Amino acid sequence: MRTTITLADDVAAAVEKLRRERGVGISEAVNDLVRSGLNAGDSARPFRQKSHDLGSGVDVSNVAEAIETLDGPAAR
Repeated sequence: MRTTITLADDVAAAVEKLRRERGVGISEAVNDLVRSGLNAGDSARPFRQKSHDLGSGVDVSNVAEAIETLDGPAAR
């Protein structure tokens, strides 16, 4: 497929660097960079939130009592 695209300066520099290093044409360098970007997400592990049991906390069923417990009686 033939198309025209506009590359940002940093992307154009990366294409030129890869082209010089490998001795390939612009199209092959762009294709290699795009493929590596597309494949980069495949190896990423999914995020897992770690949590820890902190034991019994503050009973928040009564907000006023919870505030007094956390901040002291002067917080009212």
